[in-house]
Amino acid sequence: MNRTTWLAAAFEGQRPHLRAVAYRMLGSLTEADDAVQEAWVRLARRDPGGDELRGWLTVVVGRICLDMLRTRRSRREDYAGTWLPEPLVTAPGEDDPEESAVLADSVGLALLVVLDRLTPAERLAFVLHDVFGVPFEEIAGVVGKSPAATRQLASRARRRVRVDAPQPDADLAVQREVVDAFLAASRSGNLDALLEVLDPDVVFRTDGGGVGPLARPPIAGAAAVAEQLQRFGIRFAPLAKAVTVNGGPGVVVRAPHQPVAVVGFTIARGRITAIDLIADPAKLRGLPRQAGQRW
Repeated sequence: MNRTTWLAAAFEGQRPHLRAVAYRMLGSLTEADDAVQEAWVRLARRDPGGDELRGWLTVVVGRICLDMLRTRRSRREDYAGTWLPEPLVTAPGEDDPEESAVLADSVGLALLVVLDRLTPAERLAFVLHDVFGVPFEEIAGVVGKSPAATRQLASRARRRVRVDAPQPDADLAVQREVVDAFLAASRSGNLDALLEVLDPDVVFRTDGGGVGPLARPPIAGAAAVAEQLQRFGIRFAPLAKAVTVNGGPGVVVRAPHQPVAVVGFTIARGRITAIDLIADPAKLRGLPRQAGQRW
């Protein structure tokens, strides 16, 4: 086997890991795949030598994602409403090995929303060091700072995640029971039942792609969210099919022939602390690929 053939095989072996890195950095499977492909182009152009490619490729993907995040921030200034990540959806009984690699070490929607609020450099330092164990000395070269300053970037990000990203309840089956109760209350329009399953500080975020009625700021507080859901939830709840969204409970809302929304729920202390509704068509294109045509 010549070196080029070996490199191609070694890269394919690292693809699920690199995709997981890129998804945490970008919150988009489509952009993650683009970043991974660019990493292959750079590897083919410049062989780093040796047999240990994982660390080198991880840093290369991080550098590519950092540039993509900086470009994205300049484009996002006019985005109306809340930008939410592209969801990872698994239908019951299905398990895609590549998606499982992306989902390893919890990457819930609520966490990705918090990561999106960080500066690109903070996000890179946190993801590469805290999630994937890359030394600060290597990350420093990517962000153009000293190792000590890079350590501070990760520390600021870590504090933000600790405060703003609630730790979900561990038992997925129990979380699903809470979502089932939520759906039943939404279908019936039962305000008291809705309030029973909503955390007092629950937040309802919607992403319609920056246009339309879903392009609005988040709604916060149990009373305000329940009032909105009484008007909106009664329409989507009968069309909802249970799925796993980014490792947590969720639903896909179907029109007759295609999914029109994905809703992810964050459950902490037995109540819903966040509801994230994604209806951006660009972020739903991958659903048949992710979980088959049964939807």
